[in-house]
Amino acid sequence: MKILAYPITILYFFCFGLTLVVFHPIQWFCFNVFGYKVHKISVDWLQFFLMRCLNILGTRFSFKNSYSIPSNRPIITVANHQSMYDIPPLIWYLRKHHVKFVSKKELGKGIPSVSYNLRHGGSVLINRKEPLKSIKAIENFAIRIAKNNWAAVIFPEGTRSRNGKPKPFKTKGLITMFEFAPNAVILPVSINNSWKTLRYGKFPMGLGAHITFDFHKPIELNQFEDKETLIKDIEATITKTIIL
Repeated sequence: MKILAYPITILYFFCFGLTLVVFHPIQWFCFNVFGYKVHKISVDWLQFFLMRCLNILGTRFSFKNSYSIPSNRPIITVANHQSMYDIPPLIWYLRKHHVKFVSKKELGKGIPSVSYNLRHGGSVLINRKEPLKSIKAIENFAIRIAKNNWAAVIFPEGTRSRNGKPKPFKTKGLITMFEFAPNAVILPVSINNSWKTLRYGKFPMGLGAHITFDFHKPIELNQFEDKETLIKDIEATITKTIIL
């Protein structure tokens, strides 16, 4: 399988890179000529084609959700993080909720399409070396999410798991989001098998990963006063569905 992965990965990288390069000017045109709404549509379709690129590797996606997600409320989606390939399926599946991310500032430049969307699409870029500025940026982000009824996605582990085993949640960013978007609905999500796309490292890519997204019961944030305990409960809910 690893030997087979080399030529297939080369084809994947070509298609993946081409998709990013093609959609970069499309995003620029949509944003600068038509504004946010049309730009968002271009970003949604970018995710669709990035998922099709992953299909070249034999990657499949499954979404398990038995719950209704309100579209007239801000959403704080809390998920474990296994690879960058967690992101396109989440944006595509939740596209009607206007998904935005808390991302490290390094992703805000140098990556066609991705960096442009992070800078102009409503997400927030933070510098982990400047925690006070990062918290202030997350405050403003939470206010923007609450005002527009968008969906924020936060990976509280802070960095991806390389083997699927979840890392302990960091609470400061979540506490800030909870404080400045108090009417939000929390959506816990368990992601499985995304790490297998990088099981050999960056090259070659892993073949045949079945990435699954388990959506847990939405939580009304304003019904909980003890936010630290709430975060522990969310973490337990997410991690109990992770397959090691």
